[in-house]
Amino acid sequence: MAATRDYYDILGISRTASDTEIKRAFRNQARQYHPDVNKSPDAEARFKELAEAYQVLSDPSKRAQYDRFGRVGATGGFTDFSDLGGFADIFETFFGGGRRSQYRGPQRGADLRYDLSISFEEAVFGTEKTIEIPRLEPCGRCNGSGSEPGSQPTTCPRCNGSGELRRVQQSVFGQFVNVVLCDTCAGEGQVATARCTECRGAGRREHTHDVTVSIPAGVDNGQQIRLSGEGEVGPKGGPPGDLYVVLNVAEHKLFTRRNDDILFELPLNMAQAALGDSLTIPTLDGEVELRVPPGTQHGQSFRLRGKGVPHLRRNDRGDMYVLAQIVTPRKLTPRQKELFEELARELDTPDEDRGFFDRVKEAFTG
Repeated sequence: MAATRDYYDILGISRTASDTEIKRAFRNQARQYHPDVNKSPDAEARFKELAEAYQVLSDPSKRAQYDRFGRVGATGGFTDFSDLGGFADIFETFFGGGRRSQYRGPQRGADLRYDLSISFEEAVFGTEKTIEIPRLEPCGRCNGSGSEPGSQPTTCPRCNGSGELRRVQQSVFGQFVNVVLCDTCAGEGQVATARCTECRGAGRREHTHDVTVSIPAGVDNGQQIRLSGEGEVGPKGGPPGDLYVVLNVAEHKLFTRRNDDILFELPLNMAQAALGDSLTIPTLDGEVELRVPPGTQHGQSFRLRGKGVPHLRRNDRGDMYVLAQIVTPRKLTPRQKELFEELARELDTPDEDRGFFDRVKEAFTG
């Protein structure tokens, strides 16, 4: 929360106030604006403002920085409350359990993660997969109650049915009541007189469940698919969590993916590059004819529009780029060597290379 008022004005003290005066001013106003005492709509915001001012002015180094620059930190605001140290403790004292427990009633179940390996083609064109998920589901014997069929739950003896435990805490601000979840009945207010013999009172048992995952066309490695309600059920009949399927896409032996484009390296011998050729090459949709023009250079690319990966949740596709890779032979037959020697006598040094060496010579000769 960035300060919009002077911290000294917030606490109602002078700029020469002692540490004791700062502490006393904060304690008095904190009691007045604590949200469990003051029910006005702006009480909580006012309390946070007081706590922020107190944390700065009660710290000698922060107070000195504030007095000099009118702010604390490079940005002049608080972007990370972990830097405020004691403020987290103060906030926890007043808010962390000071209100009525929020855990009463059914609790949501845990989210689950499943790593799913798919092929390159399945990621490109989409597919459906059925996976087995081990998860906690309601016990079939007690229907999730945790009690043995025929028995009736009784009032929790620890919390007397409230589901909450109230603990009195002493602090520099006085005496406060901290309300926490009952650890005996987990906030239910009731306990089983006879625990279910199948789940031992937990109300849940692990089962393997089949889930069908629809994988859209165009997904990429590391992306995840959220399946709402396919996680574990909550205790005591609570709603289920979600299932997150994380995709691991296998590499392709021919193609390389770059976002929604496909790269394919096409090997060419020197004759094909110099004279040109018509070749059949693979694509994601099958083979196509590609015309390689005469004089093709190493690394030159040819674009095939619409032959790439479908854009996720769109109807169009990326492109495919064919990269020419001119292969120099490592071994030559006597006849091939003879032909290359003859060709070498016929060919001149490329103008570009001769010009380069001429420039180097000129650089050394001045």
